[in-house]
Amino acid sequence: MKLDYLDQLESEAIHIMREVAGQFERPALLFSGGKDSITLVHLARKAFRPGKFPFPLVHIDTGHNFQEALDFRDWLAESLGERLVVRYVEDTIRAKGLKEPTGRNASRNALQTFTLLDTIEEFEFDACIGGARRDEEKARAKERVFSVRDEFGSWDPKRQRPELWNTYNGKIHKGENVRVFPISNWTELDVWNYIKRENIALPPIYFAHERELILRDGKLLATAKGVIQAEEGDQIVTRKVRFRTVGDISCTAAVESEAATLDAAIAEIQATRISERGETRIDDQVSEAAMEDRKKGGYF
Repeated sequence: MKLDYLDQLESEAIHIMREVAGQFERPALLFSGGKDSITLVHLARKAFRPGKFPFPLVHIDTGHNFQEALDFRDWLAESLGERLVVRYVEDTIRAKGLKEPTGRNASRNALQTFTLLDTIEEFEFDACIGGARRDEEKARAKERVFSVRDEFGSWDPKRQRPELWNTYNGKIHKGENVRVFPISNWTELDVWNYIKRENIALPPIYFAHERELILRDGKLLATAKGVIQAEEGDQIVTRKVRFRTVGDISCTAAVESEAATLDAAIAEIQATRISERGETRIDDQVSEAAMEDRKKGGYF
């Protein structure tokens, strides 16, 4: 039987998930309610149903998430009957006495790492499955599908294992863990085409809608009381927008759009020449190596 390209990507991702289930004792699937992790959950259903998932769904909640994504997260976990573990950056800040970044475009992205590493230690997770893709950002393009972290959660781009064909090496020393990326070889367009083919539900935030926003330095940021305050030079505007990513509110910009349907969103992505993170993620624009520096410190 000849497989089309989505069949091949799906088959690879399911194989990777089953390898995780077979090679690790305490895996987890990181699930935020965004389109990539929603796709992972759909793939897990294909890999493991009618049985239960061999891992819990885990969300590291910054407290600055889009409510639409959180509502979808809770609804999907409950409707599937799967275990959802949520740990909060706010709790880590209090417990460790961490200082929150302040100033223009400050976000909790760096602090999120502390909560993630604490959660890995709390549950002794030896593998964390995530929805990162190589086409998102150059640091993510350097990652292997099975990417080893040391006992401190750090990633060393020079310490990566060869991956030949579909052979993945999950052997680790005590204290180490592995980040696993089943859809690493997918593009943003692949994800959207797969969502359409599989009729996968998404939060409404991914489709065009009227919204009040802060126009800052050419970016459209969601208004969110207690998270983003309009500052001098900002404008409050109402625009028809959608979000290509649904990360932390404080550093995720909307794009002006008329795409209210799956077909329209796919057509929009086909036409754009700007990557989703390049267009929407302010945290990646802090420096040339912003993502790689965060990943070296334990960020997903």
